[in-house]
Amino acid sequence: MGVEERINESLESRLGTFLKRSEQALMAAKERALKPFRLSVPQYAALYALSVAPLSGAQLARVGCVTPQSMASLLANLESKGLVERRRSEVHAQVLVARMTPRGRSTFRRANEACLAIEHGLSAAFTDDEEKQLRVLLDRAVSRLAGS
Repeated sequence: MGVEERINESLESRLGTFLKRSEQALMAAKERALKPFRLSVPQYAALYALSVAPLSGAQLARVGCVTPQSMASLLANLESKGLVERRRSEVHAQVLVARMTPRGRSTFRRANEACLAIEHGLSAAFTDDEEKQLRVLLDRAVSRLAGS
């Protein structure tokens, strides 16, 4: 047996391997679904958050679990595509608040449909009871890891 086969065999016994593989498969599927809209998964996630409410870059960074610098770059990219605009906050003059443009809302609606189709396809792999149990188990894993 070669080195790669031994490594892969060893990884099969680790729960984290399966969590990572499932996340990678989901992100790859979403990347493919978002390609026609010229969006990355992080850009889509930012638009998703902005579909709920206008947010500052710092708020988006916290929601997206990225650094403020990464979010600033992502927002600049979305702004250059005409999907987002940033204006001074009415409450804090030093804060820029991002909101979707009409083009951004239109692009987001279509991209969201594509991503929802991925999620529905994933759900279809399970019975209702299995999906509920999977959610409970994943939530337990997150809670356990967050407490580590």
